[in-house]
Amino acid sequence: MNELVFFINNVVISGSVSGSIYAIGAVGVTLIFSIMRFAHFAHADMMTFGAFMVLLLTTAFPAAGASLGVPTAVLMLPLAMLLTAALAVGIDKIFYKPLRAHGVKSIVLVIGSLGVTLILQGLIRLFSGTGAQSLYVDDRKEIFRLALPFEGARAPIVVTEPQIYLFVITLVAVVALHLFLNRSRLGKAMRAMSDNPELAQASGINTHTIVAVTWIIAGALAAIAGTLLSLDVTFKPDLSFFLLLPIFAAAIVGGVGHPYGAVVGGFVVGFAETLAVFNWSVLLRPFRDSLPLWLELPSNLAFVGTEYKIVVPFFILVAILVWRPTGLFKGKVI
Repeated sequence: MNELVFFINNVVISGSVSGSIYAIGAVGVTLIFSIMRFAHFAHADMMTFGAFMVLLLTTAFPAAGASLGVPTAVLMLPLAMLLTAALAVGIDKIFYKPLRAHGVKSIVLVIGSLGVTLILQGLIRLFSGTGAQSLYVDDRKEIFRLALPFEGARAPIVVTEPQIYLFVITLVAVVALHLFLNRSRLGKAMRAMSDNPELAQASGINTHTIVAVTWIIAGALAAIAGTLLSLDVTFKPDLSFFLLLPIFAAAIVGGVGHPYGAVVGGFVVGFAETLAVFNWSVLLRPFRDSLPLWLELPSNLAFVGTEYKIVVPFFILVAILVWRPTGLFKGKVI
């Protein structure tokens, strides 16, 4: 039973946390691709920017959340979403809109997004420094230990306060996005433009408004993902380095341009990472005495070491591109 609890803590919960972060990030990537038709490599840096805005606001008003009984960082998240959405719209107007007006190819926009990545990384490092910082400035991170009512289960299931917020906010964000895309007029216009931009424009859809709304949604989701990840661990100015490949892998696994596929792809990549670095010898310990003498159970039976965790999304990315370029939900081919 203790081995099962260890599996729940280190695979089920950890995989759900990583999957939720990757899912939210991948949705923003796939929305941008479905409307603008290019891979926005600066999206992970917008996630870092959103978390940095929360850090600045939390540092300025450290006790703001105490009156409501929530962490101050969570209270500051909506404002950070607005700031990140404004940044996303501003980036489009300054960098990408002039390029689209000249009719450049998608590869030029991709190269331009790499330049935006370097600019954002430099600015974040300039103002935040290079060290890790906690978003719990004046608060204390709550840790919940849930004991299982079974005989022999001595170890508890451990869930932290930011993880609970992460699961709830992820569910709310996914449901809200689903309702927006399927029920609202703007959402239906976004879907129409994603399917056929020329026909959508000929039908009277204001494509400039759709582009702006897409950036607003992508920026807001980026702030949510970056902030919730920084709450669970710490804020780091190089956060985008560890997020870029997983969220693109998630978007491609689910099907580029397919929002629901991005959610599924996020959890596929998150659980694949967690299962790859999990020490499987722990689950085999109850069977150690029944194993033959020549078969000794190693102390570490992980597929890859923790330091090579970043390789897993790259492997999944290559495998999906070779096996099924359109992804699990048959999205657009890059």
